[in-house]
Amino acid sequence: MQVSSELRIANGRIISEIGRITATSGWRGGPGDEAQREAALKRLIEAAKEYDADAIIGLDYSVDGARAVDIGEVPVQRVQVSGIAVKLARAA
Repeated sequence: MQVSSELRIANGRIISEIGRITATSGWRGGPGDEAQREAALKRLIEAAKEYDADAIIGLDYSVDGARAVDIGEVPVQRVQVSGIAVKLARAA
């Protein structure tokens, strides 16, 4: 699966957009970190595969926060990533 933060893929020709997809890491105490970004991206790639996408373009990361009331109102965060699932032209 090819992934790009830009709206294009190096050496790839986009033939159709499947649509915007989103995934998140699990909730965790403390600030979002690289492990959470990787977990969210892994989930996004799995979602793209379910749509039979060849690549994801236009990656966008954000952090959601909340207070977990059931554990003493501890602040928790998760990383959210979204992108556009696309089909690429096949090489002849």
